[in-house]
Amino acid sequence: MRILVVEDDPLLGEALSAGLRQRGHAVDWFRDGPQADAALVAAPYDAAVLDLGLPGRDGMTWLRHWRARALSLPVLILTARDAVDQRIAGLDAGADDYLVKPITLDEIAARLRAMVRRSAGRAESVWRHGALEYDPAAKRVAWRGQPVELTARELALLEALLKHPERVLSKAHLQERLYDWHGAEPESNTLEVHVHHLRRKIHPGIVRTVRGVGYALGSGEAAA
Repeated sequence: MRILVVEDDPLLGEALSAGLRQRGHAVDWFRDGPQADAALVAAPYDAAVLDLGLPGRDGMTWLRHWRARALSLPVLILTARDAVDQRIAGLDAGADDYLVKPITLDEIAARLRAMVRRSAGRAESVWRHGALEYDPAAKRVAWRGQPVELTARELALLEALLKHPERVLSKAHLQERLYDWHGAEPESNTLEVHVHHLRRKIHPGIVRTVRGVGYALGSGEAAA
């Protein structure tokens, strides 16, 4: 997943970003609403972690602004404001979840997975596509019941394809899902290398190339 973190506390923002990256996610961290708002225009995100106590316009104002623009991005509010009426206000403003600091990173990651699962219309915790099984919590992949060892980038690519099993995704879209602005620019053939590895490790037909457009999830059947 590519996650947007909006948090003005430098220690917490850095810890959140580093911890989520360690769990295989691409993360962009900003300290105020205007920067986050510009990022939402420039890149596709799977979910956002939003602090309410931001400088200038607070997080609740930005949340209402995004929902007024019909932005359906799942948003997790992470704040020190713990009053019941504040929680209700946050959820009514369009937040998908509301957590009060301090909180463990493992729970934040679990809540993000649950929000993204719901937004993708998946009730089950393990995603299945024919003979393919993927557990996003444990980062485990199995093909015909046998475990498949994938790198973090390969897992991220597979997850992006599984989220939209009926769609053809452009190379630019997939690269934006896999890489944040924190690291170095990926080489031009990096995506093709990851696709090649998925085909080699899982099945040659697990990823379809749509010439001139991009890639799509292939057949999940063992005989594909």
